[in-house]
Amino acid sequence: MIRIAVLGAGRIGRIHATNAAGNPRCRLVAVADTVAAAAEGLARMLGCEAATEPRAMIARQDVEAIVIGTPTDTHVDLLLEAARQGKAALCEKPVDLDIRKVDAAVAEIARLKARVMVGFNRRFDPSAAAMRQAIDRGEIGEVRQVIITSRDPEPPPPSYVASSGGIFRDMTIHDFDMARWLLGEEPREVFAAAGALVDPGIGAAGDFDTVMVVMRTASGRQCHINNCRQAAYGYDQRLEVFGVRGMLLNDNLRPSTLRRYGAGETEVRPPLLNFFLERYAEAYRLELDAFLEAIETGKPMPLTIEDGRQALRLADAALESAKSGRAVAV
Repeated sequence: MIRIAVLGAGRIGRIHATNAAGNPRCRLVAVADTVAAAAEGLARMLGCEAATEPRAMIARQDVEAIVIGTPTDTHVDLLLEAARQGKAALCEKPVDLDIRKVDAAVAEIARLKARVMVGFNRRFDPSAAAMRQAIDRGEIGEVRQVIITSRDPEPPPPSYVASSGGIFRDMTIHDFDMARWLLGEEPREVFAAAGALVDPGIGAAGDFDTVMVVMRTASGRQCHINNCRQAAYGYDQRLEVFGVRGMLLNDNLRPSTLRRYGAGETEVRPPLLNFFLERYAEAYRLELDAFLEAIETGKPMPLTIEDGRQALRLADAALESAKSGRAVAV
């Protein structure tokens, strides 16, 4: 079994550590977090060691692979340390908020021939994967348009904005990756409109909470992304791919498929799943499994640091467009 350490015991770290503890392909050796109580509590629950020094975990001889779920500004340093130690690494998105640091990391990882995967978990959602497979089989012919809707149930506090890198790098970055994946081509032009329509405090902090992005590839394929930090009806996640011979639609998931009909209402359904932890629970499990399989078999990682770089480039272009009011070439 692959011996693994998870760096970070916050919300994302807990997901990865719990999945690692339950995956028969690996053994969770330790979790590390600079907040001792967080690391100790998670380690106690999962039956592994706890540590407060992430770098010490990377250096351990009994650790073969690393999962990085620490704050974004630590990702590059920990990722490069793992690469230099010869450890495979799964790093949460974004790789960093500064494209220059990401460019340097891409070059160093290529030089070291390191095994690195970036955590865009939505590609591993079973419904999204089935959509990509249908495209590959030619079911809808050549892709013309991709439409992505992603809306959160509640906005984060304005204090979160300072460390998040803003909505394009924090939230829309998932959709930029999905757009690249489903379009099958790199977007070459980005136009974004953005505003703070939910919480004026987010606007005062220099960010947006409601955005629309339109992108175009060199061949003319189009993508429309719409995001909002608040949807009264729950966590809204939909994908549509329109092609020459048809359309593919990936709709929201619900706790039950039950529909109720009565004198006052028809087609009454349960509310949407609460948030990403529930909606993408299976995607996170399959993401870790794909990482472990690549290590076991020596196959290429299904997502690389170059994917992280490209998504960040699109996020930066969208931010520039939102501020300038002009389309930005990528």
